[in-house]
Amino acid sequence: MEHDLPSIKSWKSLVKRRNNPQEGGKSSWKMKPVMALMCTLLLIFWYKTTNIQYQQTQIEETDYPFEMAKESEPVSEKLKGLPFGIIQPRSDLELKPLWSSTSLRSKGGELTNRNLLAMPVGLKQKDNVNAVVQKFLPANFTVILFHYDGNMDQWWDLEWSSKAIHIVAHNQTKWWFAKRFLHPDIVSIYDYVFLWDEDLGVENFNPQKYLKIVKKAGLEISQPALHPNSTEVHHRITVRSRTNVFHRRVYDSRGNMKCSNTSEGPPCTGFVEGMAPVFSRSAWFCTWNLIQNDLVHGWGMDMKLGYCAQGDRSKKVGIVDSEYIFHQGIQTLGGSGYPDKKNSARSGVTRRRGSATFDSRTEIRRQSTWELRTFKERWNRAVEEDKNWIDRSSSTRNRISNNRRFKRSSVISSLLQSQAEETRK
Repeated sequence: MEHDLPSIKSWKSLVKRRNNPQEGGKSSWKMKPVMALMCTLLLIFWYKTTNIQYQQTQIEETDYPFEMAKESEPVSEKLKGLPFGIIQPRSDLELKPLWSSTSLRSKGGELTNRNLLAMPVGLKQKDNVNAVVQKFLPANFTVILFHYDGNMDQWWDLEWSSKAIHIVAHNQTKWWFAKRFLHPDIVSIYDYVFLWDEDLGVENFNPQKYLKIVKKAGLEISQPALHPNSTEVHHRITVRSRTNVFHRRVYDSRGNMKCSNTSEGPPCTGFVEGMAPVFSRSAWFCTWNLIQNDLVHGWGMDMKLGYCAQGDRSKKVGIVDSEYIFHQGIQTLGGSGYPDKKNSARSGVTRRRGSATFDSRTEIRRQSTWELRTFKERWNRAVEEDKNWIDRSSSTRNRISNNRRFKRSSVISSLLQSQAEETRK
């Protein structure tokens, strides 16, 4: 029993501590530095966490800067006179009948065509265009033809002509048409946009198989590979590989441009050429904004398309080898419809203007060269002026990472050196 009851001394000491506020005050003063330290650590942790979350949000916003406007955003002042539910900010290129049966009306406007083929065409390439379109229509594509030579009436004898959309503008380029008639709000219903030239042979190409490969590989920007015997091959990366289904880079030690495992930019990787590009919906939204309204030949754009790949261009841009095309290299806009340059005179390319000889192909090339220089200047100026823009290409990321690694190693070496000097003292 005497072990179970507290002793008289213990009771006295307890009463003494309660009646002595100075002793309690001493213990509380001892705890204050500890509490202050804990609060400081919590504040530092909270600040670091918040800062990391903010930086991650900024990175995500920069990676996907071309998202469509969200419905939660306030309606434009110009639309305030309309009830929100009636507003339709987007359209499409689907042909609509002047009237329809009750059964069709009950289905509502069901859209079955989810991919788009857009081509600039001239009458001299009618047979080739016919072969291309007949490949795409059975795959449920919407087809839009840009007639740059003004000859549209002579296309109506083709069975599918009434199913296509025809736009006529004399001597205008593919990029001029695309900027004015393929606005993202017009083509947003299409999963992929094929913006092709008219001189492509499609004997070995199937659009349905092609899209299966593109989707599986996660390619946002792509093109079918070129047959090795194509009339015009400008970059080795576009040439078909017999052993691959698709490829993202090329290895080439010939010429001035050396392409190896360490190459991280176009035309070694992250590159497609302008004659047959294929864009996902998001990639086209970005590309349309990249197209310069007054630079109609598109020179220089192919080197920058990778920035619209919605991620790492070395992974999101690729060439499909199993479905390939033949590039005939026939220049028809503003001149010859023959691949042989010797025949240019009989096609009306070279003609006399007053006393001087005028060669339209030479003038077009001169204009294209000027546009290339202008595009490069605009890009460099835009990069310099936009302080918030971050170049997220793999080469730039590696360069930044290497700089950080170098700085970190320099700091560590200086610390070790200072410690060694203190030890000697």
